[in-house]
Amino acid sequence: MPIKIPDHLPAVDVLRQENIFVMPHGRATTQDIRPLQILLMNLMPKKIQTEVQFSRLLGNTSLQIELELIAPQSHTSANTPPEHLQAFYRSFDDVRDRNFDGCIITGAPVEHLPFEQVDYWDELCEFMDWTTQHVHSTFHICWGAQAGLYHHYGIPKQGLPEKLFGVYPHQVEYKRSILFRGFDDTFYVPHSRHTTLRREDVEARKELQILSSSPQAGVYAVYAKRHKQIFITGHSEYDADTLEQEYLRDVAAGKPISVPENYYPGNDPTQRPLVTWRAHANLLFCNWLNYFVYQTTPYDLALIPETQQAEEE
Repeated sequence: MPIKIPDHLPAVDVLRQENIFVMPHGRATTQDIRPLQILLMNLMPKKIQTEVQFSRLLGNTSLQIELELIAPQSHTSANTPPEHLQAFYRSFDDVRDRNFDGCIITGAPVEHLPFEQVDYWDELCEFMDWTTQHVHSTFHICWGAQAGLYHHYGIPKQGLPEKLFGVYPHQVEYKRSILFRGFDDTFYVPHSRHTTLRREDVEARKELQILSSSPQAGVYAVYAKRHKQIFITGHSEYDADTLEQEYLRDVAAGKPISVPENYYPGNDPTQRPLVTWRAHANLLFCNWLNYFVYQTTPYDLALIPETQQAEEE
């Protein structure tokens, strides 16, 4: 099934070139199917690139998806054209009276700041609280995962002695997890961050279950059953050249940066990057959409607040 996104969103042309089925608005409205309503809170500076990455993964499933884009009102984006934001993005105020089957909260390059010093922190906290009553399942990515675990469960992020930068092997710890159904014994995920989570902090909260981890990258996937929240510390959505772009940017700026680990053949940055995470990235999002959203979300979105309230009681 296709993903339904605004007709003139730049992601449309990219996805069609990749042979991913994108459905125009007119055709979608003639189908006797209720598409899954997915909300993307895009906190990344290069929003168009991020839209493409997540649209690609959401569009590669057997479900019809209708994607809604929002960004914080309390932050002015310096890396995305204002006309693009005006044309394709809504604000939290625009959607706060609606309900959604799923929500994705992206990462953000603000991990050097304490959470409370991020200029949109108060708005994001209000939004994250809102998701617990208006979204059936919420998927938090990288800094978004750290922010969610800190806000909802009081788990602090911890600084790393040097940037975790590369593609790392991971294992599934909780073998019964349907989020990782079909995964190999070892799978690879890109990471790019200066902070991490302490395993003991996560394990101290009985509401949380660690699903997957990496010897090098630490805790990778955490699940909170009560609010159907998933927290992922890596970037499975990354394009083949995303880490390369970050590496070359920092090299050009004269910043201390190591060659991303397990990325270039022979760790030689003159070689073409080797993609080792794409298949598991698609499986991760297929499993989330199927088992955590589609299979359990109410057909009537108006019932989501009621079902979430029932989960808490």
